[in-house]
Amino acid sequence: MKLEIGNFFVKDIVFGDKTAYENGILTINKEEALAVVKEDEHITEADLFIVKPGDKVRLVPVKEAIEPRHRVGGGPVFPGVTGDLMQPGNGKTLALKDCSVLVVGKHWGGFQDGLIDMGGEGAKYTFFSQLKNIVLVADTDEEFEKREQQKKNRALRWAGMRLAEYIGNCVADLEPEEVETYELEPVTKRSKEVNDLPSVVLVLQPQSQMEEMGYNDLVYGWDCNHMVPTFMHPNEVLDGAMISGSFMPCSSKWSTYDFQNYPMIKRLYKEHGKTVNFLGVIMSNLNVALEQKERSALFVAQMAKSLGADSAIVAEEGYGNPDADFIACLVALEDAGVKTVGLTNECTGRDGASQPLVTLDPKADAIVSCGNVSELIKLPPMETVLGELEALARDGLSGGWADDELLGPSVKEDGSIIMENNAMFCGDQVAGWSTKTMVEY
Repeated sequence: MKLEIGNFFVKDIVFGDKTAYENGILTINKEEALAVVKEDEHITEADLFIVKPGDKVRLVPVKEAIEPRHRVGGGPVFPGVTGDLMQPGNGKTLALKDCSVLVVGKHWGGFQDGLIDMGGEGAKYTFFSQLKNIVLVADTDEEFEKREQQKKNRALRWAGMRLAEYIGNCVADLEPEEVETYELEPVTKRSKEVNDLPSVVLVLQPQSQMEEMGYNDLVYGWDCNHMVPTFMHPNEVLDGAMISGSFMPCSSKWSTYDFQNYPMIKRLYKEHGKTVNFLGVIMSNLNVALEQKERSALFVAQMAKSLGADSAIVAEEGYGNPDADFIACLVALEDAGVKTVGLTNECTGRDGASQPLVTLDPKADAIVSCGNVSELIKLPPMETVLGELEALARDGLSGGWADDELLGPSVKEDGSIIMENNAMFCGDQVAGWSTKTMVEY
């Protein structure tokens, strides 16, 4: 498969009479864009804002991030979700870089929703503070979702995807400023020079542990709970086959933007044919029962071994229950003779003294940590809040709380906040954005 991604680098975003891109300026017709959002009758309120790095703006509850794109030759940007099924990963897609569509709730917030500060001390905790963002703030008439802890928010997230497609269409007839090419030969048809390099497979464990449909990540619009470990071409992941779900403590989440730009995939591509032979992606899953976890781990190990993998990288979305899937997968791969490195966050408690993962094993001896989800963060008030700050002060939002006997409420009367890293939108950046390092004392 050969995928070309044609990039347009957005220098600024403004509202104007026509949605268009010219000389680095993205102009959005707000009325037209909101009409696309309101195609879903369940959306009762909606507005658009533009925020940029350094702005004294706090966004909460943030539900999703999406890169605006257009598929050349027709077809949906997200096959099986925003349109009919088709094969992504082969052909040409146009992308508006250095920007994203952020979906924010006007009211309430769920377990999976988080916070972004565009400026100040809080900006360092999330990748999305570095982007110029088109922010959709909206509400729906779905009362059951407002008070359900892990609410689905389907209407709002789908509106964000439609909006990203609408904006992406403005470059349909333009020549990109840069073209990235992603191509891998079939595993069995590579040159001797490539085959002689150490071979590596990337194992991704997206959110899929919810047995009820509507919460998990999607693959081609199919709930990942239905999936067994599956070999995928990395181009499929980069080109819209994967959609973020609506259940996972927020710092641990992989947004749809993360899948579209998955840094670890891009780094392995960069090294392919030079230092490694990148075989592809095994898309695994997260399960509830121990037997299911063990079965998936055996599937992954068998697949990696059959592909001829010398080594593997395993990345999990989430923590807690998924840690058992993560460690089981590392152990099964090591038992199969595949040298394995893990990418994950930790949950070591507010004092950093607890066991980092729910389960551990001596064979899991090479793990890259992306930080502690329970780390306490204190942030001053922001000049502007988009969404609803009180969403952080309800016990339904991971990382925030209504009251604590020692710390008081997450949201103080002056608008300052105290929260766990858990509530920072995609803050652990396990996909490969993380800039965190270890400090030796």
